[in-house]
Amino acid sequence: MTKYVIIGNSAAAIGAVQGIREYDKEGGITIITDEPHHTYSRPLISYWLEGKVADDKMYYRGEDFYKENNVDVLFSRRAEKIEKNSVVLDGGDRIAFDKLLVATGSKPFIPPMKGLDKVKNSFTFMTWDSAKAIKKKVKKNTKVLIIGAGLIGLKAAEALHHLNADITVVDLADRILPSILDVRAGEIMQKHIESKGTKIILNTSVEEFSPNSAKLTNGDTVDFDILITAVGVRPNTELISEAGGKVERGIITDDTQLTTLKNIYAAGDCTVSHDCSTDTDRILALLPNAFMQGEVAGKNMAGAEAHYQNAIPMNAIGFYGLHIITAGSYDGEEYVEEDAENERYKKLVFKDGLLKGYILMGDVKRAGIYTSMIKERIPLDNVDTDIMKDSPQMLMFGRARRLEKLGGIAVKE
Repeated sequence: MTKYVIIGNSAAAIGAVQGIREYDKEGGITIITDEPHHTYSRPLISYWLEGKVADDKMYYRGEDFYKENNVDVLFSRRAEKIEKNSVVLDGGDRIAFDKLLVATGSKPFIPPMKGLDKVKNSFTFMTWDSAKAIKKKVKKNTKVLIIGAGLIGLKAAEALHHLNADITVVDLADRILPSILDVRAGEIMQKHIESKGTKIILNTSVEEFSPNSAKLTNGDTVDFDILITAVGVRPNTELISEAGGKVERGIITDDTQLTTLKNIYAAGDCTVSHDCSTDTDRILALLPNAFMQGEVAGKNMAGAEAHYQNAIPMNAIGFYGLHIITAGSYDGEEYVEEDAENERYKKLVFKDGLLKGYILMGDVKRAGIYTSMIKERIPLDNVDTDIMKDSPQMLMFGRARRLEKLGGIAVKE
């Protein structure tokens, strides 16, 4: 009977369990997690903080998931190293494996900031426990300073806005959400967020902290009761690198999710993926990406053959009620529609006869058609581009492509 061990308990780990059990109903599966919780959805922590999601709705799978899949879970245990087909835990215990998946995710990056050690109520915002700790400290008019105007920082801001906190967001970048929005889309979103009462200060960083204030490089001082640092993340790659596996920005795997170490796989935010929209290798820290990588890893661990391909960066998210969906690369020829008064923005990016990326804000309907075009690399000469730009629908495809997409039938024009 095969012994499977999984380090991590989030999307990639759950995908692996499902992938393994599709082909191996009997092998033993052990999950090791340094958190005390049943598997939960990390993107929901901001909604939990604002009171929109109850405890039982945080779970990524039902309460019987481990039992139904015959999984042993070691909660609140930390994997210290991989050694001789075993995982060594804190305290020295060893868990032997035949096949191992490293799904360790990422951790918050805390840049060196003068005086940060003086701040008493300082938090990050990546785990349910961090959200719980923040909630204990927040009441109406609590002054919150958030360092970072990216996805994590602004989701924290949105949640605290619903708790009637007084929020200031500071970022060194020239716009909010720089990883997913262009300059103009960032301006529209920033105006929307500021209209709700959240203050945003850009092109600025912290020069020095005192216990309850931050002196900024622009000369201003911001007082706060709570500090949240959300400037970015770093993948947890140490277990693989210390075991001799190949690590660059993240853990290197092939498209079966196998690392350079025998019988050891990796999946999720700790790994490097191939971005088919740019034909480059990069970290794609996305929950669906993590789950699918984990599922592919699990199938291969169980002796099947599966490959993870056609990954692209994609985000479907809302801030203070304004929704955006983005995907792919923004390097290429641009088509832009803007209705700033109604907070709508559309940007399509074309290169080499293909749709490479898009930004949709406000009106996000039918984004899935654009996404499939990018992932399937559908040539633009097979598409009515006027329909595609105005209102994407199946009629924009030629007859052969329509039949293929609707019925899985490949025919000649």
